[in-house]
Amino acid sequence: MAVFFEMVCVIRSLFSSNDFNYNTDGYEGDGAEDGKSQDGSETLPYIDESPTMSPQLCAPQGPDGETVSPTPPEGLLAGGDVEKGLEMKKLVLSGFLASEEIYINQLEALLLPMRPLKATATTSQPVLTIQQVETIFYKIQDIFEIHKEFYDALLPNIQQWDEKVTVGHLFQKLASQLGVYKAFVDNYKVALETAEKCSQANSQFQKISENLKVKGPKDSKDCTTNVSMEALLYKPIDRVTRSTLVLHDLLKHTPKDHPDFPLLQDALRISQNFLSSINEEIDPRRTAVTTPKGEARQLVKDGFLVEVSESSRKLRHVFLFTDLLLCAKMKKTAVGRHQQYECKWYIPLADLTFQTLDDSDSCPSVQVLPEHEIEEMKTKISVLKSEIQKEKKAPKGQSRVERLRKKMNEQESWLLLNSPTIPFRIHNKHGKSYLFLLSSDYERSEWRESIQKLQKKDLQACVLSSVELQVLTSSCFKLRTVHNIPVTSNKDDEETPGLYGFLHVIVHSAKGFKESANLYCTLEVDSYGYFVSKAKTRVFRDTTEPQWNEEFEIELEGSQYLRILCYEKCYDKSMLNKDDNEIVDKIMGKGQVQLDPQTVQSKNWHMDVIEMNGIKVEFSMKFTSRDLSLKRTPSKKQSGVFGVKINVVTKRERSKVPYIVRQCIEEVEKRGIDEVGIYRISGVATDIQALKTAFDTNTKDILVMLSDMDINAIAGTLKLYFRELPEPLLTDRLYPAFMEGIALSDPAAKENCMMHLLRSLPDPNLMTFLTLLEHLKRVAEKEPINKMSLHNLATVFGPTLLRPSESESTKGQHITSASDIWSHDVMAQVQVLLYYLQHPPISFAELKRNTLYFSTDV
Repeated sequence: MAVFFEMVCVIRSLFSSNDFNYNTDGYEGDGAEDGKSQDGSETLPYIDESPTMSPQLCAPQGPDGETVSPTPPEGLLAGGDVEKGLEMKKLVLSGFLASEEIYINQLEALLLPMRPLKATATTSQPVLTIQQVETIFYKIQDIFEIHKEFYDALLPNIQQWDEKVTVGHLFQKLASQLGVYKAFVDNYKVALETAEKCSQANSQFQKISENLKVKGPKDSKDCTTNVSMEALLYKPIDRVTRSTLVLHDLLKHTPKDHPDFPLLQDALRISQNFLSSINEEIDPRRTAVTTPKGEARQLVKDGFLVEVSESSRKLRHVFLFTDLLLCAKMKKTAVGRHQQYECKWYIPLADLTFQTLDDSDSCPSVQVLPEHEIEEMKTKISVLKSEIQKEKKAPKGQSRVERLRKKMNEQESWLLLNSPTIPFRIHNKHGKSYLFLLSSDYERSEWRESIQKLQKKDLQACVLSSVELQVLTSSCFKLRTVHNIPVTSNKDDEETPGLYGFLHVIVHSAKGFKESANLYCTLEVDSYGYFVSKAKTRVFRDTTEPQWNEEFEIELEGSQYLRILCYEKCYDKSMLNKDDNEIVDKIMGKGQVQLDPQTVQSKNWHMDVIEMNGIKVEFSMKFTSRDLSLKRTPSKKQSGVFGVKINVVTKRERSKVPYIVRQCIEEVEKRGIDEVGIYRISGVATDIQALKTAFDTNTKDILVMLSDMDINAIAGTLKLYFRELPEPLLTDRLYPAFMEGIALSDPAAKENCMMHLLRSLPDPNLMTFLTLLEHLKRVAEKEPINKMSLHNLATVFGPTLLRPSESESTKGQHITSASDIWSHDVMAQVQVLLYYLQHPPISFAELKRNTLYFSTDV
């Protein structure tokens, strides 16, 4: 049964405009917070089967959003739009043909045991009965013959490709035979159950079903692979979704006046109707309920926190009253009735403590999602924001805006639940412990300080009767100050979208410390509603008046706030506190300023002071918008390396990879690969400028400078080198093709195209890219220590390596704001680099030797 649900989930996830089904008001209990209905079954998202839906939204490995129609580059997609489209069409078809061959081999592997099993069914010692054989292998022979005929007809068209070739009729015929698949799907669950029962009852059949041999492609070195019968029976299910993805790609790259276009459209319509026919009915989803702000009572603080309960995450609304802390969830009520809170637990502040003598064994296990999944969700949300802005300007786009908003709300709610990792544990002195997960050390400090401030009063322990508790919980609805779950989709359209670009911050000094200490500051900015640490000053030792005077360049992604946290560094490893997520340094003070566009968007530095617990931190900041900061400006001095074309530098140095790239990589791998946030945490700007000057003038002491310099400054120098190249490492010429390639839905076609593009790069660019690629993979291998996943690194380097020079970036694009640039192009740039980072090792020699790369993973 679980496999059947998985089958439907795959189909829906690929063709749904709602990738996730997380309720905004139903996380808290009754199974709903885990994506399940009240009866425990999985809730599945709606399907958008409209032929006009964005194909990127259903691409499992694509950038999840429409891409701007680019101008065709020279070389790979030379000529006009028609030639470009037909070239991409050939790449899509070539990849699909390769996967068809593998699929046919898989069907053949299923049929191989069917015939002898059927033959022995009538003997005195049958392995299976005739009925069992026909149930397990139902319609496999028909499906095999359909696809063998399709493959044999498509192959010569690809081998003799020209602009007059038509294949639409083949796909139309293939789609018209989906009735066979409908019969297969209807029988699928019974087939699996029968196979499982037969395996349990007959060891001979079990042995057969666990080791079916699948032939590899004709040009494959591997002759056969062993696959289970259960896995092969799933292949037809997967194939329908795959074929429909290919139809999306083919339509995208087929001119409307081409004879194939109406035939492919018809095939897509039939395929989507088929997918609709096998969907189950879905329960309607609830929406968040908001109410006007009520009158104030003795509520001190409230907010949404993620509680770990029974080893799963639950979104709770936590209320801090003057004498107790109450944890509540929203009750499910009948339609039309007011929502109410249900109390999960409360602790009188007189009984509340933050630590016990030994609670290490009582810490519940928390499942933490891989960081790349969190980052991928942020990418999807950002693309949706861009889609909403575009639809607002379109005539009659309001209904689509509402649908997109609904989807964004679901995805942001999922992010809210799954991204926090910093533990905040509280205890009832009678023995019960509770664990929350927060997204920022700043937020945890706020809750702890608020509770400790109230505990300084003369508090008495209290026990509420059931009636008193009910009255108090009912009052929460009126008293709450935080009405909505903190997601962007709950904000008004008029609210500022935040800043996109680079914030330059100088942390000058701090005063107000009563005793000498080892002091440093961290800088955080909000991104996607969460605060991310972006920079860290050096530790100023044994002082009451630290003078850092360090400048940082922080990239903003729709940010509205800057936070500065001041810490006392602890060097005593025995002070390790598991409650603090291995952060043993003491927060001395914290503060936050709003990034007002009017204030910071001037050419001059703006000086300010943050007051925090009697401490004053002096800092300056100025902001550079993305459209100004991302300009690639060629250097006037061709004798240096920054701002000079990469082929000029490698020719002068007589090297395959620029010296600066090799030396920075070597130094990072030598002593920075374990550094938390390497490549994400900003280096001191003056250090980076010193290194830039040294490389540009070929200073003899460069190696000594590198060995003495802060590792974040070296990482920042490498990023700056790529950012200041006169054209991106992956070239202006190929940029539109990279955007097209990453948007392909079919994995085999995407593989074919993305490898073809690498081969099209000039040798110095390709060698440098492959060198950097392997380095970043080695950095990501240390993710448990340095917290830098492949996705994190792709986010840092993707725009740097792909963002086209100013003249190219504006061609054919109708971008209205820096926000559009970020959410639209940059997400695709991240996906391009991530694709190569997740790819098996790419050899320069093998890449140049092979003309076609085909994915064998279908």
